[in-house]
Parts: sequence; structure tokens; C-alpha cells
Amino acid sequence: MRKIYVTGLGVISGIGKGVKENLDSLKAGKHGMGKITLFPTVLDVPVSEVKQSNEALKKLLSLPPGKTYSRTALLGLLAAQEAAHDAELDFTSPRIGLISSTSIGGMDASERFYASFREDNRKGRLRDIISHDCGASTEMIAAYLGVKGTVTTLSTACSSAANAIMLGARLIRHGLLDTVLVGGTDALCRFTLNGFNSLMILDKEHCRPFDRTRAGLNLGEGAGYLVLQSDKSLTKAPYCELSGYANANEAYHQTGSSPDGDGPFLSMSQAIASAGLTAGAIDYINVHGTGTPSNDASEGKAIRRIFGTRIPPFSSVKAFIGHTLGASEGIEAVYSVLSIRHGLIYPSLNFHLSDEEGGLIPETIFRSELPIRHVLSNSFGFGGNNSSLVFSTLTQ
Repeated sequence: MRKIYVTGLGVISGIGKGVKENLDSLKAGKHGMGKITLFPTVLDVPVSEVKQSNEALKKLLSLPPGKTYSRTALLGLLAAQEAAHDAELDFTSPRIGLISSTSIGGMDASERFYASFREDNRKGRLRDIISHDCGASTEMIAAYLGVKGTVTTLSTACSSAANAIMLGARLIRHGLLDTVLVGGTDALCRFTLNGFNSLMILDKEHCRPFDRTRAGLNLGEGAGYLVLQSDKSLTKAPYCELSGYANANEAYHQTGSSPDGDGPFLSMSQAIASAGLTAGAIDYINVHGTGTPSNDASEGKAIRRIFGTRIPPFSSVKAFIGHTLGASEGIEAVYSVLSIRHGLIYPSLNFHLSDEEGGLIPETIFRSELPIRHVLSNSFGFGGNNSSLVFSTLTQ
């Protein structure tokens, strides 16, 4: 089996633009939650917005002011560009590909079109709905960076970016590509905010994953990308290895997780096995940890089934950046790589009371300079599409 190395990182989220700003915020315990400013809404719930307007994002990217880009595309462009520069990529080779993911695509731009079209069906800028399709943001990223190789898009709800990372790794392992830029991007919009509100799983307060009083999730936006490379195509010293991964679709419910944690159990256990490890080798778990009562309970039971009484340190970063949907594992994979690189464990904000049934206690303080060799990172999507990744040090 060819080893898969991580050589580039790029991220933008509600706690910062770029890897350094994100890491500084995580160290300082600085979250990105606040009131919604991107669009008018009657909902009064906290969200984690990227702190730049679309026009500001376009200026950062030196994009032509007259061309239309969805916010999803703009966030993806910034994070993908950072990852590509970090890995010192030259996209002239057809052996370099792009696998991007998103959950809502260009829905934010479509909403702008609909506002005018609803008033008069002869109005509305058609250019706003060209980017509606999930693949549009991927094509914009590919064009901006000059990608000549394979370009494709995945959309599997909240596990989208994890599955993009896995597909990129498989393309390298099967010798189809040497290097792949992988990750995901999603922007906040009315559709997702109202949709999750209709499911009655939005918390009106700052979310608190795994806490006994948890009442739901907070939404967020952002993008995260990694560069994966085979050993023969390395352009710089790698951060770490993507040593294992697995996807398991339990199909228990359209939106809910199985109460026994069957899907999370399968994805985690199979990812650990694919890395050639035992459960005891995992030093830290970046849990999915959305803060909804059912999701945390399901993931918690799966963790207990795998690790028994020897549960490694674990935490959720959702209280920092919100649930960024299709971008979540793109962002959190970057954090997981940084955990391996610098020996970090991130805190679960707002945790105070252990759940009486599960009794699991996440990490609540930022810890550094730890001997972390293997990180397990979870991403679970609607429909029971559960994915887990294992990142490992270069010297195991």
C-alpha cells in the first residue's frame, strides 16, 4: 500500500483566515459565535460567520469585481489557495487533481436571485443561479488555480469533506494521481439556517457538545483543504501521514444517528483497522460532537464500544467554529494535522456537566507539546453517512 502524506494546509473559518489565525484562536479559546449579519432573518440564534464580506473576500483573491461568485466558492478559493501554496504545488501536471466537497453549493447566490425574481419574474440576475450546482465552486477553484488533472465534487451532507479526502487518497493509492488537493467549503445561507431550524436542532445559546444540558448545534461557515501526495511526488517535508480511513452508511434515518452508534462504530473501528492500528494506539479523537442530544449520545456509545474503559482524550471544536456542514471535516482535518504536528489537544468549550447515561468527559483546556502519534477524526452526515480518518506521525 502506498503511503499518503499531507504536505499542505489551508483553512478559513469563523475564528480566522489562514492556518495561523485559526491556531491562535484555538490556543486562546476564542470562538467565532455571534449574531447573524450576512442576511436578514427573524431567527435569533448564534452562528459562526467568517468575518469578511463577499467583496472583501474577492479583494483578497484579486478577483474581477464584476464577476459573480457564490460565498461558498470564495471561501473555498481562499483555503484551497493557501493549501496549494503551502505545498508548493505546480498545477501544470495532469497528475495533480482536485476533489472538493460542499453541502449547499451556491445556494447563497440563488437566494439573491430569488429575491428579485419573486417580485417580478422578468427580473433577477441569471448569473446568480449559474453557481447553484455543487460542482460550480469546484470548477471555480480549479480554474483559479489552473488545475489540469482530475476535478470532481462530492456532496454527502456533513461527511462530504471527509469523503473527498478519502477519494483523493484512493486515487493516489491506485496510481491514478500523484497529488490531490482535497477538502470542502460551505457558506451560511437562509436555506440551511431555516432548514436546521425546522428540524428543531438549533441551540438558541452557545452550543455545548457532550454536556448534559446540550440542546442543539450552532451553524458555521468556512473551508478547509489538505494536499495529499505520494512519496514519489513530495515537494516538501510532509506534516504527517493519512494512515487510515473508512466510510460506513448505516442508513438508520434521514437525519438522525442510530441510538446504539452502529454507524460511528463501524467507521471508527474500520478506519483504525485500515491504519494497521489497535484502538489503544489512538492518542486523541477529534469527535464529530455537534451538541445535539442524539448525535453526541450515539457517538459516545460508539466510542465506549471501541475503547472500553480506556478512552483517549477527545474533544469537539464545534463550539469554536460552528457546524460548517460539508466543510466541517476539511477544517477539522487541518486541525487534526496540526494536532499531530505540534502535539495539541483542543478544548471542548462550554462543557460543565457529564451526561448521566454516557458519563464521557471531553477535554476542556488547550494542551500542547504532547506525544500524539495518531489522531482519529470523525465526520457524520445525514442519512447515516459516517466517515472517520486517522492521521499519524511520520515515525511510528
